[in-house]
Amino acid sequence: MRLLWFNLATDADDPILGFTTRWIEAMARRAEFIHVITMRAGRYELPENVRVYSVGKEKGYSEPRRAAEFYRYLFRVLREDRIDACFSHMIPIFTVMAAPILKARGIPVVTWYLHPSLTVTLKLAHHLSDKMVTALETSYPYRKDKLVVLGHGIDTELFSPDGSPPEEPPIILCVGRLSPVKDHPTLLRAAALLRERWGKPFRVVILGGPAGPKDEPYVRSLHRLVEELDLKDIVSFHPPVPQKDLPGWYRRCTVYVNLTPTGSGDKVALEAMACGRPCLVASEGFRETLGKYADWLLFWHGNPCSLAECLLRVLALSQQERILIQGYLRERVVRMHSLERLSCRLVELLRDLGRRRN
Repeated sequence: MRLLWFNLATDADDPILGFTTRWIEAMARRAEFIHVITMRAGRYELPENVRVYSVGKEKGYSEPRRAAEFYRYLFRVLREDRIDACFSHMIPIFTVMAAPILKARGIPVVTWYLHPSLTVTLKLAHHLSDKMVTALETSYPYRKDKLVVLGHGIDTELFSPDGSPPEEPPIILCVGRLSPVKDHPTLLRAAALLRERWGKPFRVVILGGPAGPKDEPYVRSLHRLVEELDLKDIVSFHPPVPQKDLPGWYRRCTVYVNLTPTGSGDKVALEAMACGRPCLVASEGFRETLGKYADWLLFWHGNPCSLAECLLRVLALSQQERILIQGYLRERVVRMHSLERLSCRLVELLRDLGRRRN
């Protein structure tokens, strides 16, 4: 199979999208060749059967120039190679731009989308794609007629336990960009309640940064709330780190907290579980993954009291109870969301669509 891949970012050091380089590596083991057209590129080390073309956002190219670069690379690939299928990852605008050309050549298009935002561009991409794929059914905000659920594609070799115990005093960890949808105020207010109810030392670590200038007021509001709740000795903020450094942070914590609502499907929650740490989540989309511990680990979105109660339960676990929960959650992530599983299922889907074309 010779594959055309559209990517939002191809950069191993990107704290949010760095995982896509590992996805490309996994797919390259199952494909003859992959052409990647990406909105922006950074550092990457990919197999010899992968070629990356950037439309130049990292160089400051304007939107019209990036569009021209996109079509230049697209026609070059189609002229020089016989493409069997196209996979578009989190960039529906590329799907919309390319699909009429690809469909005229009989090349099937599969678009990955995982976000609660429903845009006109996504609707167009849905109608122009042969299939839409996502990690959880609740993480796709549009019609389900073309939807295939593949799991999150977690690299469970990178995100794995190393046998080290969590640090003392316990760390409550939250990873991700600092933006309103992440609902950090609920965590801060739950920490204030936990301090009153638990009576033992603990720390809250928030790892991440704003996505852009528009999130700066939100970041300032978080620091103000820390001061208002007198949590300066408990809460610390740390800048985002590359994906390769995240497992160390997960292993240090006692419990991970993900505060996004149903529909978001943040993969960081599964990364923490894969590293052998219990994870508290607000999204019902994780219920199946949490299995028999779902009612125990799910809290009401935006409800500090609900979160504080869950934190109390997890922090009070015995070592034996913790080991049982951690092993169970990792096994669920490996079985339902591993990169190996996702890449196998995605290749099968693309090949099946290609066979129908022929």
